[in-house]
Amino acid sequence: MTTIARRTHDLTVSRAPFVHATVVRAQDPTSARPGDDAVILPDGTIEGFVGGMCAESSVRAAALDALRDGKALLLRVLPDGAPAFPDTPGARVVVNPCHSGGALEIFLRPVLPVPVLGLVGDTPISAAVATLAAFLDFEVATSGDHSGATAVVVAGLGKGEQDAVRAALDAGVGHVALVASRTRGAAVLDELALSDAERARVRTPAGLEIGARSPQEIALSIMAEVVRALRVDGLASSPAPPAALPQQAVDPVCGMTVLVGPDTPHVRIDGTDHWFCCPGCRDRHVAA
Repeated sequence: MTTIARRTHDLTVSRAPFVHATVVRAQDPTSARPGDDAVILPDGTIEGFVGGMCAESSVRAAALDALRDGKALLLRVLPDGAPAFPDTPGARVVVNPCHSGGALEIFLRPVLPVPVLGLVGDTPISAAVATLAAFLDFEVATSGDHSGATAVVVAGLGKGEQDAVRAALDAGVGHVALVASRTRGAAVLDELALSDAERARVRTPAGLEIGARSPQEIALSIMAEVVRALRVDGLASSPAPPAALPQQAVDPVCGMTVLVGPDTPHVRIDGTDHWFCCPGCRDRHVAA
């Protein structure tokens, strides 16, 4: 296993978001070659190699955008005035002002933690939900600790429901599915004396109305509602607040977008901060 492959494995296991960048095409002269790869973390840190300083700056900026929207991206880093690659619809094109003159195409794939489904209860319905959720690539947690859960399904059918709903709401879970009839579900929530905002986060009866009867069909309706909340209603995949992304700035010399960090070339002139992709651009700006 390569160093980057091992790193991506460790990040995935630890549920840390990152972007896996892979060079898929290179046009000489360039220091990167197809197959070179790297991981970019939410703080803009890059581990691995996908090109020199100018290309790396563009990759880091594009990777953070990919983390924001969760969508893969093909980044084309082209030299100014050099022969271009064939058109690639949907790709992002940036101009590389460095003197190497090479061109690169880099595929950026965001790797986000799989959503966690908290599950409460030891019933046929909870067993069916666990099976279907795992098939849908949810991580199923039955520990009762709902921190980090995307949704919680309470399927105790009368056992410990109030405590489970209260714990899920206190953990910040945005979608709590209580398996109960409409009448009993309303009674359970009335006993909890929820605020309007908390009540809006609880779904009871749980699931979409599909005429479900068997535990498997009920599980299907519950998970369909959870998936709809994620994909349509904008439910966050984790209740934890997103990490603050680094500040971005535009190099006033070459126009590249750069991430502002302790190692970013920088100069302050007449009370204004200027950030650069490389020391060369900074030196040209100061000289001008």
